[in-house]
Parts: sequence; C-alpha cells; structure tokens
Amino acid sequence: MTVRFAEKVALVTGASGVVGRAAALAYAKEGAAVLVAGRDAARLAEVVQLIEADGGRASAYAVDVTRSAEVAAMVEAAVSRFGGLDVAFNAAGIFGRVAPLADYDEDVWDDVLAVNLKGMFLSMKHEIAHMRAQGGGVIVNVASNLGAHWRLPGAGAYVASKAGVSFLTRTAAREYIAEGVRINAISPGPVDSPMSMRPGESPADRDERMKDALPIGRVATPEEIAAAALWLSSPESAFVVGQDHVIDGGATA
Repeated sequence: MTVRFAEKVALVTGASGVVGRAAALAYAKEGAAVLVAGRDAARLAEVVQLIEADGGRASAYAVDVTRSAEVAAMVEAAVSRFGGLDVAFNAAGIFGRVAPLADYDEDVWDDVLAVNLKGMFLSMKHEIAHMRAQGGGVIVNVASNLGAHWRLPGAGAYVASKAGVSFLTRTAAREYIAEGVRINAISPGPVDSPMSMRPGESPADRDERMKDALPIGRVATPEEIAAAALWLSSPESAFVVGQDHVIDGGATA
C-alpha cells in the first residue's frame, strides 16, 4: 500500500457528504492527518471514528462555508490540531431544486450560489493565505460535469455555480502557482449518492436509467472520485495546474 500523504495534513470540506467522506477516508488511509469539515456534526463524527478505527488521525470541525470567519477558523483549526495544511479538498456543495429559470425560487438560487460558489471562494481564500505563508500546498475543488461542460435544463443555479467553480479554480491556479500553491478541480458526473436520484426514485431505478444515460452504463462510486482527487493532490501530478478533470463515464466525451 502506498502512503503518498505520510506526515501531511489534509482538510476536507463537505466531509459529511458522500464524495467528501470517501476522500477523507482515502487521504487518511494514505497517511494524512485529516480535518473533516461540514455542517452535519453526527456524520463528521462517524468519519472520524472510521479513520481512527483504521489507525489514522482525524478531527471533526463543524463549519458553514458561507461565513468567512468560520472558514478562517476552520483553516486555523487544521493548523493548530495537526501542525500545518498541505492539502485541501473542497467538496462542500448543494444541488437546490429543479425548475425552469423563470420559475426558480430566488431564495434557493441564493442558497446554492452561496454554498457552492461563495463557499468555494472563501475556502480557497483562507487556504491559500496559509499555504502561501508556509511555502506551498495543493488544492482540489469539486466542480461538476453539469457546469462548464454540460447543461441540465431546470438546474440553472447548480450549473451556474459549478461553472463558476471551474473558472474560479483556473484563475486562482494562474495567480498562485508561482508561489507553490497548485490548484485544480474535478468535475464528477453522477455518483452513487442521493444527489444522483430523482424525487421518489430508488437506487435500482436510478441505475436502470443510467444504463442508457451514460456511455459507461453506470454511476461512479465515491471511491473512484476520491482516487482522482488523491492523484491530483499528490506529487504524481506535480505538472498539472489549473485543470478541470471531468470524471463522468463518457457523458461529455
């Protein structure tokens, strides 16, 4: 087994969600001390228990990524509890609702943009500040294939927010690579999670629908998305800067 992140500290936002949870477990399995952050304290505690049961180090931190002071305190918590911040995986996000643009609720729009885009901005802002001070680090942001790569009618807020994540990632990557902060994004397609299911749909129904919707014939496992994040965080991808890697089973090929 490789330990690409031995003696490293990783911060995972959205760690109470399916993809964030898988990433936190994967970073820990490869040697990192992990601060798992999100809004669901009970789920964060479960992730910490799983990591510690496997011999890893982790700590939970409840945070609202739309609030700058809380995000700054989250980064400081990673540093104070584990001694630094080498990797940040920003996975906090929500979907909102499905409705045509003219019928879209303004409050829901504001919530989606606040969590998905402002939350990403604030996370990077405070992560970058620490990484610059320590001489470098790596950031991987979760965008989506529903954004800069593909559109879904009725999901305007989500698509707009994730397209923003993709382009914000590329801009920040150009701004900070000379200072040793390497930033990229991943854009997953449908993942085995509640977000990939329509209202009232069972996982089996979803899987049957995806046989025709995706060239690969299935949704991704959370572990497959986590594996891509770990590669982008590791020295193996040291020459990859400012890219948005689409992982969607051929849907946008």
